[in-house]
Amino acid sequence: MDTAKLPIQTQSRRWDVIVVGGGTAGAIAAISAARAGAKTLVVEALGSLGGTGTNAQVTPLMRNISGGVNLNRSLTDELKTRLCQRGDGAADKGGNDNWFNPEGMKYVLEQMLLESSGEPLYHTHFVVPELSPSPAGKRKVGGIIVHNKDGLVRLEAHTFVDATGDADLAVRAGAPFEAGDETGLHQAMSLRFMLGGVDTARLCTFLAQHGQGQESPQFMHFWMVWGKKSSLEPLFHQGVEEGLLKERDGDYFQGFSVPGMPGTLSFNCPRLDAEINDGADAWTLSKAQTDGRAAIDRLVQFLRVHFEGCQQSFIASYAPMVGVRETRRIVGEYVLTLEDILSCKTFVDAVCRNHYPVDIHTPKGQKLLHQRSGDLPYFKPDAFHEIPYRSLVPLGLSNVLVPGRCASASFEAQSAIRVQQNCHSMGEAAGLAAAWCAGEGLEVRQVDGLKLRQALRKRGANL
Repeated sequence: MDTAKLPIQTQSRRWDVIVVGGGTAGAIAAISAARAGAKTLVVEALGSLGGTGTNAQVTPLMRNISGGVNLNRSLTDELKTRLCQRGDGAADKGGNDNWFNPEGMKYVLEQMLLESSGEPLYHTHFVVPELSPSPAGKRKVGGIIVHNKDGLVRLEAHTFVDATGDADLAVRAGAPFEAGDETGLHQAMSLRFMLGGVDTARLCTFLAQHGQGQESPQFMHFWMVWGKKSSLEPLFHQGVEEGLLKERDGDYFQGFSVPGMPGTLSFNCPRLDAEINDGADAWTLSKAQTDGRAAIDRLVQFLRVHFEGCQQSFIASYAPMVGVRETRRIVGEYVLTLEDILSCKTFVDAVCRNHYPVDIHTPKGQKLLHQRSGDLPYFKPDAFHEIPYRSLVPLGLSNVLVPGRCASASFEAQSAIRVQQNCHSMGEAAGLAAAWCAGEGLEVRQVDGLKLRQALRKRGANL
C-alpha cells in the first residue's frame, strides 16, 4: 500500500519488539519479550489484555495434560498463581487448576506486562505494514501504520509478533495462508455471556436431580448438545415446543461457575447461525454480535422458566468479543499436521507440548471429535506431540513471528493446538525469540530453535 500521501504521524520512539494484538498469545509474548530485555510495545484494539480469555470471556481454560501433568507451564503457571492469590483463580478437587475470572485476568496480565517494563497501547487498530526487501530476499516489515485517537500513526520496531489471532499483519505483508477446511468452511463461532443473580445452591440441587451432579456451587459445569445423551435434553425439547428456544439453540449449550463471582455463571454459547462463519470478515463479526445477543435473550428466558435457581437471574454481561475458534492459518517453515499429532511427533526446536484432542466445531451444529481411543500413540494417557518454532515463522517474511491460533498447521491440527494454554506457550516462545532477534540483529529464521527450547526450559517450560 502506498502510504506516502496519507497524513501519517511518525512516533519518535522506536521499539525492539512490537506485538500486534494483546490477546491470549500476544499478552504473553509481550511479557516474555520485555522480560528478556527488549523494549516492547503491545498494540491492542480494545482496552485490556487477554483477548479470548478476557474480552471473549472464554473460561475456564481447557485442560492440557499428559500423565496427569500440565503441559503448559512457565508464564502460564505464574498467571494461574497470581489469579489464585487474588481470588480470581481456583483449583477443584480433581486437580483442575484452570478455573479463572476473566475480569481478574485483565488486571493480572496488565500488571505482569508493566512490571516487566512492557508498554501497552490500547484502543489502537493495526492498519497496514510498511515493507522493504531484506538482505535474504524476504520481505521485511520496517514499521506498521495504526489508527487511534491521534489519527494514522507509524510505529517502528526491529521485530514484530503478529498476535492478531487472524494473521492480519502477516497476511497484509504478503505471507501465504490457508483458511477453513478444504471447502473453505470455518469452525463455528459463539458469543459468550455471563448470567448474574443465580442461586447456585438451588441450581446444584436441580442439576443433580436431572443427572448432572456438581462438585459444589463454586465448581459447576453443565451441558447439553442435541443427540449426545445429555440428561438435560428433554428440557430443551420442551423449551423449543413452548417457543422459548429455536432448534439451533440446543446445538451447543455449556455453563460454568466463575471464581470470585458468586452467583454468576459463564456460558460457552450460543453457537451462532451457520451462515455467520468467517471471523476475519468485519461484516460477519457485526452480524455475530446481533445474532448472538438475540440467542442469549432466548436462552436467558428459557433458563428463568426451566432451571431452578435462575428465576431471578439477569444478563450480567455480553462478551465484547465474538468467540472465534479458527480463521486464517499462516503457511510457515513447518506445517503441523493431523498425522504429526496422532503419531506424537517431536521436534528439536519444540516450543510447546500438546495433548488436547482434535476438536472441530462445525457451524452446522455438530461437534466433530476424532476418535479418542485406539492403538495410535496419541491415545495413551501419557502421550503428547510437540509444536516446533518453525510453525511460528511465516514464509516470505524476515522479521515477523506468528504464534497462537493462526500458527502454521492444517485445519485438523489447528483444532487441537488452538486452546488458550497452548497459545500462551507459543506466545512466550515468540516473545523470547523476537527479543533475541532485536538484541542480536537476527532475522526470525536465524534463531537457533534448539537454544530457544533450552532457554524456555530454564524458564520453567515443560519441554
